Amino acid sequence: MAARGQSVGGMRGVAAVPSYVVMQPTTLCNLDCAYCYLPLRAADRRMPVPVAEAVAASVNPWASAGRFSVVWHGGEPLAAGREHLAALMAPFAPEVEHHVQTNATLIDDAWCDFFQEHGVRVSVSVDGPRERNDDRVTRAGQPAYDRIMRGVSVLRRRGLPFSALAVVSRPRAGLAAELYDYFLDLGCDVLGINIEETEGVNTRGNAHDQADVTAFWAELVAAWRREPRIHLREIEWSLRYAAAVLDGVADDLLPRQLDPIPTIGHDGSVTVLSPELAGFTDPRYGDFSSGNVLESPLAEILAGAERTPWVGEFLAGVEACRDTCPYFGFCGGGHAANRYFELGRFDGTETEHCRNSKIRLLEGVLEHARDHQ
Repeated sequence: MAARGQSVGGMRGVAAVPSYVVMQPTTLCNLDCAYCYLPLRAADRRMPVPVAEAVAASVNPWASAGRFSVVWHGGEPLAAGREHLAALMAPFAPEVEHHVQTNATLIDDAWCDFFQEHGVRVSVSVDGPRERNDDRVTRAGQPAYDRIMRGVSVLRRRGLPFSALAVVSRPRAGLAAELYDYFLDLGCDVLGINIEETEGVNTRGNAHDQADVTAFWAELVAAWRREPRIHLREIEWSLRYAAAVLDGVADDLLPRQLDPIPTIGHDGSVTVLSPELAGFTDPRYGDFSSGNVLESPLAEILAGAERTPWVGEFLAGVEACRDTCPYFGFCGGGHAANRYFELGRFDGTETEHCRNSKIRLLEGVLEHARDHQ
């Protein structure tokens, strides 16, 4: 089913205009999850309002031309407080869609009022039933599950729609159906599944048995097809790709250029392509940033992003994937942070993340299809 890498042509380079911007209102998180990649989550370094004003100067024209989102992602964004988060949102035009990725532990009626007033779409990080959340703990090392559920219950009582994002550390058959049933009951309308990645300060290994991972994804497809009430991010994308391959139009699914996905750090630094690189430094690459919005307009920084040394190295890796990997049309060359944290450089090719979340995902979808012909 996978289209040969050599047949995928059009995607080249990094686009100058993104589809969304990630903003870090604070580095602080009130939890201390074992798999978290963030290096500064114990420090409360808040984004000054002039940073948001500088970003909005570029974003507002983009939003007037079409749909555009700002994703508030910390740390824990709600740890910045309602007053400060409102001040950071204020410079953005009404057309801008705001999203927040939160652990939900701080959500109460006042926050729900805030979400409604500012039109914020909420995504909650939770890993399934209580026993699947052992890695999600407070700074005192206590389980955070009850606090997360209190926040979710407020969202549900107030009738606010929300998405969910789950990290799976040990994918295997038997787990996927349990997770899907849990999230059906939870009440989210969109679900994303991330198999744990070796990134940032999380150095835990992410190599898994091939058969276990494939079986996990195949079982997730089966669970979703039985009751497709949730938009299941990874599965729906896989099915769109499979249908496009059968129709001979798979090359049309990838964008003509990579989305730069600019992450604006609390200090105004701009890191492209992989939010997970923000806050890190390397002897070869420096701090990974392509500029700072307090010094140059965001639009100008993105227009020159390919001149950032590590970005050029990553693009060389993308071309190597295009030439050698039969799954290139599905994933578009993988993620920069996975290459760096797993391989130590950006021009490598296959990573454990590729295997877990791209190759085995697509193979799981195909395995389910073969079993249900």
